[in-house]
Formats: sequence, structure tokens, C-alpha cells
Amino acid sequence: MIARKYFIITALWAGLFVHAQNKQLLYDFTEVPQALMINPGMETDFSWYAGIPALSGISFQAGSSGISVNDIFADDGLDINDKVRDRAIYGMSIQDELSGTYQVEIFNGGFRGKDPSVFYSFGLYNEGDAIGYWFRDYAILGYEGNADRLNQRFDLSHLKTRGEMLNVFHFGVNKKVSSDLILGARGKIYSSIFDFNSVNNDGYFVTTEGENNVYASTLNADLELRTSGVNAIDHALDDDNVPATIIKRGLFGGNLGLGVDLGFTYYLNPQTVVTGSLLDLGFIYHANDVENFSLQGEATIEGMEIILPDALSDPNQDFWQNLVDDVEGFIPFEKETTGYLTFRPTKLYGSIRYNFGEPMQGSAQCDCDYRTSGKGPNAVKYRNSIGGQLYVINRPRGPQSAITAFYQRRFGNFMAMKATYTADKFTFTNIGLGASIQVGPVNFYLMADNLLAYRNIADSNYTSFQFGLNIISWGKK
Repeated sequence: MIARKYFIITALWAGLFVHAQNKQLLYDFTEVPQALMINPGMETDFSWYAGIPALSGISFQAGSSGISVNDIFADDGLDINDKVRDRAIYGMSIQDELSGTYQVEIFNGGFRGKDPSVFYSFGLYNEGDAIGYWFRDYAILGYEGNADRLNQRFDLSHLKTRGEMLNVFHFGVNKKVSSDLILGARGKIYSSIFDFNSVNNDGYFVTTEGENNVYASTLNADLELRTSGVNAIDHALDDDNVPATIIKRGLFGGNLGLGVDLGFTYYLNPQTVVTGSLLDLGFIYHANDVENFSLQGEATIEGMEIILPDALSDPNQDFWQNLVDDVEGFIPFEKETTGYLTFRPTKLYGSIRYNFGEPMQGSAQCDCDYRTSGKGPNAVKYRNSIGGQLYVINRPRGPQSAITAFYQRRFGNFMAMKATYTADKFTFTNIGLGASIQVGPVNFYLMADNLLAYRNIADSNYTSFQFGLNIISWGKK
């Protein structure tokens, strides 16, 4: 049963390695309503918008910072065993990762209030987030064994992984405080479908010369795996009822939490804009369907000790079971159901943008516009924008960051395009391109990252994709 749960966790973890972690193309892309989701203080000129259910926002990414498929399976004349050893087992460090999030909007909408300077947004989306760092010493021990590594300590803290799937209900308020400043906040209710994490591990395994046998193995372990909802998925697999279980747990039937997003836009002058946002500052308390597993203690074992001629007195004695019983006695494997608290992977965005070129009238330039009858530094849009963005996400081995340079071009009110160059731990050659197309009230956006990698996907460490459909209204002219 326990082995099966580990298999389920591994499968769920692997299934989450599609994700849209840093949405640098969407950030501050004010023509797209979904940009409000990564800066609730974004400048808006919509009267209202409604996302097409299940199609208004879909995003995913796949990334590995240490190795690509091509590194192992390329037809380069090298032995695959050598490539596994040199490039994977020994080539990656404990900072290398597979990580990800995917996000699917179930519904999303927004409208301007009676006070035209206030814009409200609301919705529900499903999200999965997971990360696994390279467990280097575990891999070396499993690949090479311990026979030729006398007195070498294998570090058990190399195991760090976490993952979750949840639904997020949200409601946001966007307020134009003055002609220069826009503030925004969004409240969130998290409904966790499942969660697993094993991040606070410590200890070592070492082999030394033995006294009663050739070798002695010492295990000093402080390992823990915490899970919630995994048992429900396990039972759902038996009953062939996984979709219904996911829906039930996602609609307040699982574990609940609270969070908040904060954001702002500030005009330094009519053409220079600074923005920032802090997302998913929140937590989930797991008290429902919790199963935690721990391995704590220290033991030194010299293998099966067969002492002759005493061993001959009991020919039915199971020496292997005796060894297993001894290990379990010294280092107990515990299972318990105590609730636990997890914090969301908080994200920070910031940008500076310079607008230039021929000014153009926005879609909402009319008496119905909330912006003081077209006055103020942000009452018009410029055809061109250039600037830089910063992104930071909190991860188990510390903050992970990316820096982006971008250029945006508007083609009237029909189309806007944004090109980005991003450097992060996955790649230093990430060129992305995004477009928003407006045909009447219908808005369609499409964005893709790391375009140079499409020449050889197998040799890529990173790829991502975002698209969506919305209905947008700017009110009557």
C-alpha cells in the first residue's frame, strides 16, 4: 500500500512538469485582461470583460535546469551509459531542478463599478505547482553502490521535492488613486486537491570497516514526507472515479487556505512607468486526508551476523528478517495524520517601461472613459514601449530569479505585440513573442517562449505557451 502511494506521488509529480512559472510576456501587457492576474494594480481601460470558460487563460511550461533529452539520447557516437554517468549522475548539482506550474482558467471576468475609477475582477482557476531538485548523493549511491566508497558520507538532505494541485477562487479590486498612481489587491481562497512535500530532510549514510563483518553501514536519518489528498486519489483510482474526486476536493471538499495579491502602477512622468506586484502571499492548512511518513534515528549494521556453530542450533532461523527487524527497531518508520501548514510559492514582479513614438487614442478614449476626460499622463497610449522586468519566486532552496528586456509595439487598436529576451537558470537565450488581436469585442492572445529552442525541442531546457479568448467592452462611444 505504501509503495503504491509513493508511485502515485511520483506520477502526480511528473504530471505537473508542464508549467508557466514566469509569465514575462503577459506581465504588463495591458491589452490582455489576464495580465490583471499577475498585477492587480495594472492600468485598465475596459468597461467589462468576460473570459470564454475554460479557454480564457491556459498556460504551461516544461523546464529542466541541468540536462535535456538530447544530452542523453542524441546520436553522437558516445556510449549512453557514459552520458548518463557524466552528464546526469555527476554532471548535475543539487541546485538543478525540474519545476513547474500549469494554470487553466475555469471562468474569469471583470467590470467597472459605479465609481468609474474602480475596476473589479473575479474568477476561478485550477493550478498545479511542483519542483524536484536533483538528489545527487542518492543517485550516486544507487548508480555506483557503496563498495568502493569507504568512509564517504552520502548526504540525505539532497532530497527536496514538493507539489500540489488546487483550485483558486479570487476577487480583485483595481483603484485609480490619482492620475499617476493605480493600486490593486486580490483576495484568494485556496481549495487544495492534493499536496505532497519532502523538504526538511537531514542525515547521512556511510560505510566503514566492520568489527564482526567486512563492512559496517551507518544510517543517520531524519526524513519526512507529508501528504494530503493523495489517499483520496488512491481510493479514486480503485473506484475509477478520479475526475469526480478532483472536482469535489477542488470545490471546498479538500483543504482550505487564504492568500492575497498586491500590485501597483506609477507614472514617473507621462512616458515612464514603474510597476510591481506580489502574488500568492498565502497559506493552506492541511487537516483533511493527511498521511505523513517519517524515518528518524541512527543505526550501524554489519549485515547478517551468522555466528557458528550457534546458528546451527536453529536451522529455521530467518537471518534476513532478523536484519530487517533490527533496522526497523533502531530507525522506526512512522506514519501519522497530524495536520500541517504550507505556504504558497510567493512571486514578485517589477518593471520599468518607457513609452515613445506617435501617441494614439486608446479604445476607451471617450466621455465614458474613467480617466478624467482624457487628461493625465496615462490618458493616451504610445505606439512603442521598451523596458525591463524582474521576476523572483520563493523556492525550497532559496529565491529563484529571472531578468527580462522587452519591446512592445501597438498597431492601432487591432493588434499589439511584445518581444522579450529573458535570462534565468534554465537558459540565457530565451527569446519570446506574444500577440494580442482585437476583432470587435473578441480578444485573442497567443504567447510562446524560448523560440530558438523550437529548432530542436529535444535539446531544449525550457519551453512555454499561453493563449486565451475574451469578450471585451469599452462602453458606448
